[in-house]
Amino acid sequence: MSTVTIRPATAADFDAWLPLWRGYQTFYKTDIPHATTLTTWQRLLSPGEPMHVALAERDGVVAGLVHYIEHRSCWTEGNYMYLQDLFVSPEVRGGGLGRRLIEHVYAEAAARGCSRVWWLTHESNTDAMVLYDRIAAKSGFVQYRKIL
Repeated sequence: MSTVTIRPATAADFDAWLPLWRGYQTFYKTDIPHATTLTTWQRLLSPGEPMHVALAERDGVVAGLVHYIEHRSCWTEGNYMYLQDLFVSPEVRGGGLGRRLIEHVYAEAAARGCSRVWWLTHESNTDAMVLYDRIAAKSGFVQYRKIL
């Protein structure tokens, strides 16, 4: 039986986090500049930022990440928690790490008094949607965006 731990990342985790972050980018066919990656890492670790990161360790090896951002809403008094990025190493997928990372975000959001956790996924991410359909409700909204 594997031992799984979900924990906040620390500055010492950069070298374990980076390959997962790159794997996430590869999955979504994007290449975020290294300078942006460094800024993101700093923001994720800064206590003054609304951005957070947790890592999943399986038998002491970092094998998953989740980034989440707390933000205001005009619809509720409580903030929302946006689960922005979720990635689990391909070799350990299907073992429950993704679910545990999402449940970590649920717990963090509840502890902070948030009224909702939400996220987006690409319509082609059908494997992940099998899990998402079991642990959350689809909103029915369609995303529109303009890159600036």
